[in-house]
Amino acid sequence: MTDKLQPLHPATLTLGDKSYSLPTCEGVEGEKAIDISKLRAQTGYITLDEGYVNTGACESAITYIDGDKGILRYRGYAIEELAEKSRFVEVAYLLLHGELPQKEQLLQFSTRLNESSIIHEDMHHFFNGFPRGSHPMGILATMVASLSTFYPIPDELDDATEIQIVANLVSQVRTIAAFSYKKSIGEPLIYPSYKLKYTRNFLNMMFASPVRDYELDEDIVRAIDMFFILHADHEQNCSTSSVRTAGSSLANVYAVASAGICALWGPRHGGANQEVIQMLEKIHAEGGDGTEFINQAKDKNSPSRLMGFGHRVYKNFDPRAVVLKKQCDKLLNKAGMTDPLFDIARRLEECALKDDYFISRKLYPNVDFYSGLILRAAGIPTNMFTVLFAIGRMPGWLAHWREMLHSKQVTITRPRQIYVGETLRAYQDIDQRS
Repeated sequence: MTDKLQPLHPATLTLGDKSYSLPTCEGVEGEKAIDISKLRAQTGYITLDEGYVNTGACESAITYIDGDKGILRYRGYAIEELAEKSRFVEVAYLLLHGELPQKEQLLQFSTRLNESSIIHEDMHHFFNGFPRGSHPMGILATMVASLSTFYPIPDELDDATEIQIVANLVSQVRTIAAFSYKKSIGEPLIYPSYKLKYTRNFLNMMFASPVRDYELDEDIVRAIDMFFILHADHEQNCSTSSVRTAGSSLANVYAVASAGICALWGPRHGGANQEVIQMLEKIHAEGGDGTEFINQAKDKNSPSRLMGFGHRVYKNFDPRAVVLKKQCDKLLNKAGMTDPLFDIARRLEECALKDDYFISRKLYPNVDFYSGLILRAAGIPTNMFTVLFAIGRMPGWLAHWREMLHSKQVTITRPRQIYVGETLRAYQDIDQRS
């Protein structure tokens, strides 16, 4: 327990005729915890908490969430204010360094990102080795892990080297992502440009080609930048926990980032907004406007599931969704944004916000619902949705890696288990086995 936690009165655990005193503590936002780090040594017991849903695995000063009140803050700043007033590079700096940058610091950071955006030319041979049509997330995870062979990491990291490595990953992940997309559709790669800022640069690499220029739409650039901001960190989620777990072994940071990408790939995590679009496509293919699907979703005997509604952490509303809805409405109301899926989405949103069935169950549209619509409106193919999530989340992953690396309490992650298999059995020769 560090000095940043406020000690409270100890808790008492009674097992049979013995009682044990366990330390308790309180965080800066009033979160209370029982310290069980010495429980097994004292009692011989461990705790059983499947999925770690009630386990505090670390102390962190990066992100604060209060799911009951719909609060999300990066380094103490409300997500609503950051999304409105900042750009992604500024928020990335905040997560990584703990403070919002001054003008000169932001310029230096932005310049460093631009200078780090080109990947080693020999890595192009790797892209050529993937079959055409390979999923961009598979390419991204592989290529990020392979960066360690092109940019070896010294055994002892000084601060300057660590900062450069972080800048490399934050910058190069978008280049690799765009190259992954180009490879998946068989188009020539478009190199990053020093003339373009972070999000503009990414979109240009995605959509420009040697035979056509890409006209950057300001509303789309802003929407994607905001998407990155809102996905930059989210406390101890599955992928961030994977980053901390891999990092606790002191694996190189490229392997650690790749672990986060692989965990993010799952449909229960980063793939949720992709499932929103697939749901809308299914409704459209069946010739509906969403009304019948809503009725099916309310039927407990129906397999139909309303994707992009409700949230495991946020119990009343998702603050990211509130912010993103405005940007989503702005995009979908633009001239030329005609897509039957958008009409179905609006119908689902209207029903969920007015229908007592969804209101009573707190099934409100979450960030995945609106982000899926924004990415589709921006022309991002569905198989790239999770890739963009990974770009946005990279500063958060690296902030947790740095925090863990510099913590005095770094220990390799080693959960326990409750064994439920066979007890000791005698070995039998193969001709005696029935």
